[in-house]
Amino acid sequence: MAEPSRPHRSQGIAGTWPVGPAASAGGLAPAGFGAWSSLAETLRGWAKAEAGAGRLLPWVPVAFGTGIALYFAADHEPVLAVAAITALVLMAGSLLLRRSRLFAPAIMIAAVAAGFATATWKTARIAHTVLAKPLYSVALSGFVETRDIRERTDRFVLRVTAMEAPRGDVQLERVRLSVRKGTAPEVGSFVQLKARLMPPLAPLRPGSYDFSRDMFFQGIGASGFAMGAITVAAAPEAGGLRLRYAAIMQGLRDAIDTRIRATLDGDNRAIATALLTGRRDAITEPVNDAMFISGLGHVLSISGYHMAVVAGVVFFAVRALLALIPGFAVGYPIKKWSAAAALVAAAFYLLLSGAEVATQRSFFMTAVVLIAVMVDRRAITFRTLAVAALIVLAVAPEALVHPSFQMSFAATLGLVALVQIGMPNLFASPDHSTTARIALWGGRELVMLLMASLIAGLATTPYAAFHFHRVTPYGVLANLAAMPVVSALVMPAGILGLIAAPFGLDGVFWWLMGIGIDWMVVVTRWVAALPGAVGRITAFGMGPLIAASIGLVVLGLLRTPLRWTGAIVLALAIGWALHMRQPDILIAGDGHSVAVRGRDGKLHLIRTGKDNFLLKEWLAADGDPRGATDTSLADGVSCDEAGCATPLADGRLVALSLRVDALADDCSRAALVVTAKPSAPDCAAMVVDRERLKTQGALSLSRSGDGFTLQTVKARGANRPWSPAGAGDSDFELSLAPRPATLRSKDATPSEADLQAED
Repeated sequence: MAEPSRPHRSQGIAGTWPVGPAASAGGLAPAGFGAWSSLAETLRGWAKAEAGAGRLLPWVPVAFGTGIALYFAADHEPVLAVAAITALVLMAGSLLLRRSRLFAPAIMIAAVAAGFATATWKTARIAHTVLAKPLYSVALSGFVETRDIRERTDRFVLRVTAMEAPRGDVQLERVRLSVRKGTAPEVGSFVQLKARLMPPLAPLRPGSYDFSRDMFFQGIGASGFAMGAITVAAAPEAGGLRLRYAAIMQGLRDAIDTRIRATLDGDNRAIATALLTGRRDAITEPVNDAMFISGLGHVLSISGYHMAVVAGVVFFAVRALLALIPGFAVGYPIKKWSAAAALVAAAFYLLLSGAEVATQRSFFMTAVVLIAVMVDRRAITFRTLAVAALIVLAVAPEALVHPSFQMSFAATLGLVALVQIGMPNLFASPDHSTTARIALWGGRELVMLLMASLIAGLATTPYAAFHFHRVTPYGVLANLAAMPVVSALVMPAGILGLIAAPFGLDGVFWWLMGIGIDWMVVVTRWVAALPGAVGRITAFGMGPLIAASIGLVVLGLLRTPLRWTGAIVLALAIGWALHMRQPDILIAGDGHSVAVRGRDGKLHLIRTGKDNFLLKEWLAADGDPRGATDTSLADGVSCDEAGCATPLADGRLVALSLRVDALADDCSRAALVVTAKPSAPDCAAMVVDRERLKTQGALSLSRSGDGFTLQTVKARGANRPWSPAGAGDSDFELSLAPRPATLRSKDATPSEADLQAED
């Protein structure tokens, strides 16, 4: 029978253990079994607490997002009917199991399937043609849907109604065109023009951001630039309500920018416009870079902070005004009325700012909080965050792979976790004169701001490091110095300026806004100039990012000490990321640029064009502080009219061959030949040629013995709507190896000198 002192063992294997002294005298029970049993019981208790009532909902968007991630990881497009039926069956099954212990895993599996099906459905719903090869002198007619005013050029999106190309019968729905500054047509106008069109920009290296996917979900099938004049003509048909709405909102943004321009100029005007309308392309590059280096770049992207300030200012202003009316504060729910007014203001701000992903998330989060106030529910909870995440992912599943979504939700998760765990009771004795004085001086608010900045900064670090290859060591310092001014002066002045603009009394508010922006820019430049302000991180791939995301979610959502397993996972992800090997060779997708790691451990560049954007991405991913115009990039590179060559760290040569007649010489001298032309079949060297680049896209090569292992932008057999596989694409291996000597063919042509000597 079971041991009397341990009745709980009667239900397990403990019922077979010897009783009494036999167990302690070296019987079957291992030493320390009681400690292990106690630990297991503790872990079981923690697990039960985590699975308690109300703890399931925050994990549903995590599962939903996992399904979306699986969709984007697929090599080819899933079958919509199969994905949808699977999701419906699993959801129905989870409902049938709602009173079973299997309900939690069943609903998680159903949420994964639902996320997968939602992403599949969204792609099928917006399916459109994507340009596969460049087109020149294309005649286009259509409606202007959006317009961006940038520092050097302007840009607009054209909804195409007619398209004629000299070679090709492709018909695109939307194109994005760059034009000379000041020549972009008005939103809503019907224009005719000629343009040069290029396929959407593919990833610049394996693992980098996929711009073509981003453009696909915006409905854009090609990008390019206008050639010649743009003619505004009479529209053959109505543009529709959506276009009229876009024209109205663009006109409103332009009017606000004009009013701000009357008082502010330069970066002050551009930053003020960015904070109110979301149009931030006019900010100069030095200030923009300094903002991100200092950790204040989040101020330029309208997100949770801006939405909270707008809603908060309107909420407290309306509530204060209503409280001034005798009897209102007692007889009417002015708090709920103020929340409704704040919700309307937040919705207007969403529309005014262009409703980007981060802004949508912020609005939904703010809306849920305000609605909770109106129905007398607790506002800031994980449920609020979960509902906002589900809404955003259901409406725009593609947001999951966008940096703004990842960083925004990571920061919000950290802040909500901080609130849920409980802000430290820093001044627990309010009656004590010293602590009371510190509280009056703002000590508590200062420490809360410090903690909020620290938590948000740490939560977003993995995503900033992955997408932008840098971290902000002094981000907390910059936020402490600048954010109080932004919160107390810049944003309230901007809101009051919007309210006063129709009455012509807005000038003073823009002036006040400019004073605050001046301080923010001063802080930004100062922090960016500090030693070590630029924390460069080399590219580390998806594996560490996924691990870091798991660690953050566990650390944020769990409430028992089990949450610290998330910290362990996060630490492992950091170690993994820091020990990722960097490639020895990078090859651009067009074969015109090659970066080779030399003996000094740095990249040396062979290029035939001036693609500085490509070079900046390569250098950033390598943690290299050099700029695109640094002359040291060409050290060790020798060139002539036929091509270029540079040595690897082991002394072997890598050649970029520009002409077909130079291939024979390059094949005999170099270990690796890169060419944008067809290669010779008997080339003795390893070759990356036009056919391979067309099939696999940009490449990164790492030395493996005498050969190389490859990472590619396009996986074998990959065929997605934003990156369709070409007809007849060849199947290439993911490695390169030297050709055996027996397979090498020697050139039998005698030299002219030998022939003359024999004659």
